Amino acid sequence: SFAYFTIKDRLPQILTRVIDTLHRHKNEFFEEHGEKGVEAEKRAISFLSKLRNELQTDKPVTPLEDELPDAGLWNQYLDYQRNLPNGNGEPSWFQSPWLYVECYMYRRIHAALAQNPPIDNFDVFKEGKAQNFFESQEAVIALCTYFQELLKNIKDLDEKQLQEELFKLLQVSLWGNKCDLSFSAGEDSSQKSSPLQSLENMVPYILVNDMEKVWSLLVNAKKNRTESSNVRVDIILDNAGFELVSDLVLADFLLSSKLADGVYFHGKSIPWYVSDTTKHDFNWTVKQLGSANHVWMSRCGINWEGNLKKGVWVFCDHMFWTLPHDFSNMSEVAPDLYAELQKSNLLLFKGDLNYRKLTGDRRWEYSVPFHQALNKFHPASLCSLRTLKSDTQVGLKPGQGEQIQASEPDWMVSGKYGVVQFDAGL
Repeated sequence: SFAYFTIKDRLPQILTRVIDTLHRHKNEFFEEHGEKGVEAEKRAISFLSKLRNELQTDKPVTPLEDELPDAGLWNQYLDYQRNLPNGNGEPSWFQSPWLYVECYMYRRIHAALAQNPPIDNFDVFKEGKAQNFFESQEAVIALCTYFQELLKNIKDLDEKQLQEELFKLLQVSLWGNKCDLSFSAGEDSSQKSSPLQSLENMVPYILVNDMEKVWSLLVNAKKNRTESSNVRVDIILDNAGFELVSDLVLADFLLSSKLADGVYFHGKSIPWYVSDTTKHDFNWTVKQLGSANHVWMSRCGINWEGNLKKGVWVFCDHMFWTLPHDFSNMSEVAPDLYAELQKSNLLLFKGDLNYRKLTGDRRWEYSVPFHQALNKFHPASLCSLRTLKSDTQVGLKPGQGEQIQASEPDWMVSGKYGVVQFDAGL
């Protein structure tokens, strides 16, 4: 399975890159922190080399020994895995649910640094994320230029034209999800060309296309809003770099078209899955755009800083997003986050990991309804924008998955197909 290939090849590659990154920053650690920095770097590398060895030799998964706030929840989850009636008692790297051990690896990478001050705040993935952003410059310029032109006459657009623009930007945000560094094990995955030119040709690759449902939800919410009830959209982010820019443009469009009054962005509280967006990445991206020497890029960045200052955009992170739980456990494990999401009119979940957690990362029959696979996770109406990079997919028409499988055996993991999949909640 793709899970096996991931644990056998991709994860050790990612660990090797992380170790290499720390090696390369040795002088920087010395300049900033003296001998203490170098000692911390050595300890972190030895911790990570040991982790890589445990992974490659299929050792049992061990409890976390750090003092970080989520350690107790992780260790409880390990006990839960140990006591599964159909489990093998001791979860090990190759004898466990893929979602669990993959998340566990990233949490252990975090521990390697967090336990070794003074380099405890160093993000081992930061360089790759920045590089992805800079290598996607042309696409970012094309998107910002398109969007700023659109804003000039957005007030004059009729409903049909607004709908067309929403569909365009939803698709840009969907295909922006191809720029994923954990999927390419850290290899270049930047967006080189203008994302708007190829949209027409990509439509046949959207296997479930519920954009109409998203539109009618937003339009109805807009019509029914009162003084006291604002329309709120939440975007559960995935990758930094070009994908994040495409999400920010979508969010700006929702505000500028008055389809939403406020947008909440949910990122990761620790570096995660190589290119996932942290608060630092989010703020850095907005600043990069604001200070760019391209007029439309900087216009976007400056407007977005304004949105954050005014509070119509809010960035939040919660440790639940970096736990191994699927989302059906959220109301129990993180009731505060579940209650927060219930305030939203629409939740947009970006990317493959969020889809795996929405559907419990199971090998469902392709035609199982999305609503059923969500397993009672219905805080609000939600939509998944995801390009397929793992072996789980639901909500297809009977025979649709089998038909693609016949001609393209790797269709579920190639990133070539996508879904815009909606669930109206309860």
